[in-house]
Amino acid sequence: MSDIEVRIADWQQDNADLRRIRETVFIAEQSVPPELEWDADDVEAVHFLALESGYPIGTARLLNDGHIGRVSVLRDWRGMNVGGALMKAVIEEAERRGLTEQRLTAQVHATSFYERLGFEVVSEEFLEAGLPHVDMLRKSH
Repeated sequence: MSDIEVRIADWQQDNADLRRIRETVFIAEQSVPPELEWDADDVEAVHFLALESGYPIGTARLLNDGHIGRVSVLRDWRGMNVGGALMKAVIEEAERRGLTEQRLTAQVHATSFYERLGFEVVSEEFLEAGLPHVDMLRKSH
């Protein structure tokens, strides 16, 4: 595997890449309705892009309240720690901004991934966009 780089993305400048990854993962693969995928938070959020040799392969976003979301990695790059690299960058940025609690809503199958990063399940299971989810919380020490 070549080098994975994670950088802060610009919602305007990197819009095509951010949309391509999220549309592939959430709308095409997971059948999330487009009207649930795109929201007003995108304009205010800090976006992240994971790249392999300059090619965008993953994304995530951080909201001003510490909520992390839209974590997505293209299928061919899953299992290569791209998600871990993305999440570490998001957590570091959240902490740099003084956000000592980071929250996310995780698909149930991904909870162990987030637990390895220090998140704990803080809700019962619920359906979001037809998929089972839980709320998770991480507190910085």
